[in-house]
Amino acid sequence: MIEPAKTIACFGEIVLRLAVPAGEQPLQSPRFDVHVGGAEANVAVALAALGYRVRMVSALPEGPIGDAAIAELRRHGVDTSAILRRPGRVGLYYHLPGGPARASEVLYDRADSAFATAEADEWNWDAILADASWLHLSGVTPALGPQSADAALAAARTARAAGLGLSFDGNWRGRLWERWDADPAATLRAIISEASLLFGNHRDAALLLGRDFSGEGGERRREAALALLSAFPNLDHIVSTARHIVGSDRHELAARIDRRDASCQTEARVVAPIVDRIGTGDAFAAGVLDGLFKGASIEDSAARGLALASLKHGLRGDFAPFSAAALASAAHGANDVAR
Repeated sequence: MIEPAKTIACFGEIVLRLAVPAGEQPLQSPRFDVHVGGAEANVAVALAALGYRVRMVSALPEGPIGDAAIAELRRHGVDTSAILRRPGRVGLYYHLPGGPARASEVLYDRADSAFATAEADEWNWDAILADASWLHLSGVTPALGPQSADAALAAARTARAAGLGLSFDGNWRGRLWERWDADPAATLRAIISEASLLFGNHRDAALLLGRDFSGEGGERRREAALALLSAFPNLDHIVSTARHIVGSDRHELAARIDRRDASCQTEARVVAPIVDRIGTGDAFAAGVLDGLFKGASIEDSAARGLALASLKHGLRGDFAPFSAAALASAAHGANDVAR
């Protein structure tokens, strides 16, 4: 049973996405499409749109770019009072959309950002989490470097000690981890040991536990989930998706939730045409959390996550600012014109 949320805190880097226009190579035309985003910020915006009180905890540089990023979060109803302003730069990533016979690609430019260089003790976690009931983290933050890894662990330990719920999204980013002398498995195990809910699948389990999982489909996912639940006693939910790529603009997506005593897996949902895949996993996370916060069954919570992820596939940008009414409609498969 997950307690209903009061304030939800989301900790992570706020970044700018510089996207090459669809159907073009970089600099084929002299422009990029710019969006504010970041894994945890995406979850924050989605939950705020669903009516929750959400606080974004991050760091941005002083100046007009940092101001604009904060203004964008505020526009979506996110509390930005815990965003530090400090020296550094805004983290960037470049999105190169795919096409026929060409996969999409993400290139990072996040070194020495205001967030990545912040020390763990620059955030007063006791004060930041004083009125919160939940904290959301992801694997992107510890992948940025040792300072960010220490900060994520400090946040997780403070949340656990204060009795908060903690969700952690694996969000494996190999290109970030390889930039520094890291031990990803050990770093992630320390953080996940404080978590109550993990967004991750059998591949995450293999990394964390140092062994592979045999079997196929749901059988393998159940085996991996039970192994994670055994290894991390504080965990009570393992949540995952399975994506089958039919074509560049047509995917099939299914969702799964495992507990020690129960599990469920949805039917695959066709997502087409795809406008923008970036941020869909974060939308899924927000939808699942919304269901669990409302006391919905694991079946309904998985369906909500799948519905919000499906909605996000049709919207450009990193955010999924859909209302509770829009989510309810999508969860029931409504797609006709509302008049």
